[in-house]
Amino acid sequence: MVDSSPTDENFSNIAVGDDFSDEWNNSYGEADYDYTELEAAAPCHSYNLLDESSLPFYGLTSVLGILASGAVLFALLRPLFHWQLCPGRPILAQLAVGSILFSIAVPILAPGLSSVHNTHLCQVTHLVWYSSAFAQALLIGCRACLGPKLGAGQVPGLTLWLTLGLWVVAVLLGLPITLASDISSGLGTLTFRWGILQFMHTAACFAIFVLLPLGLFGAKGLKKVLGRGSCPWVDILCVWFIFWWPHGVLRVLDSLVRSNFLILSSCPAQQALDLLVHLAEALAILHCVATPLLLALFCHQATRTCLPSLPLPARQSFHLDTLGSKS
Repeated sequence: MVDSSPTDENFSNIAVGDDFSDEWNNSYGEADYDYTELEAAAPCHSYNLLDESSLPFYGLTSVLGILASGAVLFALLRPLFHWQLCPGRPILAQLAVGSILFSIAVPILAPGLSSVHNTHLCQVTHLVWYSSAFAQALLIGCRACLGPKLGAGQVPGLTLWLTLGLWVVAVLLGLPITLASDISSGLGTLTFRWGILQFMHTAACFAIFVLLPLGLFGAKGLKKVLGRGSCPWVDILCVWFIFWWPHGVLRVLDSLVRSNFLILSSCPAQQALDLLVHLAEALAILHCVATPLLLALFCHQATRTCLPSLPLPARQSFHLDTLGSKS
């Protein structure tokens, strides 16, 4: 019979522990870890350019957009500075209205104002955000196509119904983004729980912000080469598309990546795409400040062109009417 004293038990435990430690060190102590694979498996964190710190950008852009667009709209509706001579003045006024609507929606979706959000407000704001942008793009395209007729004043009734239809189309194009909007961590975000909504919204952005301006420039160049018919009016107002064209392109790229149709093999590539998406969104937001400036510049150029071409009695009568409207 073997006597198992406490001393023997302790010695046995120490021996077993030493053997286990030696076995562990021999098995794993000299293992060659592939740190490259570990870093590749780590989550890729992108820098959020439009976070809570960008709230002053949202607020200042909104205030400037509302004030500038409101001033231009007032000048268009109450004919000051000879702006009633501008061809297509109803379309210009609606562009100012669209800019005001977008400016109002800007601070509501700002990341730093999470306390004011609820689901319905988030959905309505996204609807106003994109519908106003779609409407402005369609109005500029409509004005470019109807340019010569607008200058001759041939389609006053048609212009009213056509622009009304464009606003209806813009609202319909904004419905997918409305249904896909929801609250996440107190912020109004895009969930895209249904893939068809993401596809519809991406297709609308690409068609309106990318294909429409390309079509206008292409049609103008083609008609100039062929010398047939009147060319679309591609003027200073078409600069508006510069603010939304990158958003339309990057929206497509981002959707392809999120849908796994386009695979980004490295984290820096994903970070670069996220940064470009944020920069494109910031540029699109700035359009509500640029739009009234473009409208004012266009009206100034149009009145300088139209006023000298009027006969002297018409210019005198117009000047008297303008003075009467100011008093």
